[in-house]
Amino acid sequence: MISQLDKVFEEARVMIFGVSSRIDFDNVRSKILGPNGVFRELMKLLPGLPKEERPSTGQAINACKDRVEEMLKNKLAEIENHETIASLGQPIDPTLMPISNEEIFCHPLTKIRNRIIEIFSNLGFSTVEGSEIETEWFCFDALNTPESHPSRDDHDTFYFGQEVSIENVSKRSDEQYVLRTQTSTVQIRTMLQSKPPIRILSPGMVFRRDAIDATHYPTFHQCEGLVVDERITVCDLKSILDFFFKKLIGENSEIRMRPSFFPFTSPGFEVDFRSKNLGKLSNRWIEIGGCGMVAPNVFKNCGYGSDKISGFAFGMGIERLAMLLYGIDDIRLFFQNDIRFLKQFKLSMF
Repeated sequence: MISQLDKVFEEARVMIFGVSSRIDFDNVRSKILGPNGVFRELMKLLPGLPKEERPSTGQAINACKDRVEEMLKNKLAEIENHETIASLGQPIDPTLMPISNEEIFCHPLTKIRNRIIEIFSNLGFSTVEGSEIETEWFCFDALNTPESHPSRDDHDTFYFGQEVSIENVSKRSDEQYVLRTQTSTVQIRTMLQSKPPIRILSPGMVFRRDAIDATHYPTFHQCEGLVVDERITVCDLKSILDFFFKKLIGENSEIRMRPSFFPFTSPGFEVDFRSKNLGKLSNRWIEIGGCGMVAPNVFKNCGYGSDKISGFAFGMGIERLAMLLYGIDDIRLFFQNDIRFLKQFKLSMF
């Protein structure tokens, strides 16, 4: 019987070695361990052996079976590993040179956003992001926006139902939740948590009930800045914006600030710029954003009581900048995920 077991083991080893697929594996396993397999047939021979030989022979059969099962286990792991590698596609050669930045593409909004952050970080601005879901108090009341202001109308702002509760977005009272209409909410939360000096940039997605056309979309991106400290003036604001546009577009760029009204600034200004780098638009003043000195009521709502504290805020649309700098004439292209559009913007290209 022992010599017969050696023969069985060797035949099993040869069969298992030749297995190359899961189907072959299942067939071989059935022939060896199945109901009509080799080991089942061997066990049927035990009753015909002398009584004193049965225990040792049974142990020998089980030991041989255990060795065969271990080989089958290793073969199955090998097959599964090959299947996993095949599902991953062509193998990667780690010795190949990496793809250059010239061959990597980047969404134009991401490129502009990263460039804005880079420029302002060189001026000491920290980037702070916040929740896209906010409350009326942080989106409107804290920013000195009266209840009668058109921006608070449900034709302009996305409101959540009164029954909605969002645990990780704090409220001041029983105001409703909204999709933020501006990233100024980040400035409010920052001032409530920190004392001056403050110098932050708050880029992010905002939402408004706009009709969809070539220049309007209900979802877009803003980038707002806030500086709060002692003896901050309009001159500081103008210098910061002038530096930014020269770095973003070119040294021949210039800006102008026109008086305007915003509930959260006093005084407030519209910002226009022009640059010879804009081709056909080089001689035109182009409106690009708003800015102004932070209104006293905004400071009061954030607990800033000192008369020595002053500050300014500014904001601009990232889509607007990208359309001007890249000559894009339809805002909808940013959100269509068309690879033909995206391939025009290489990572290394500003």
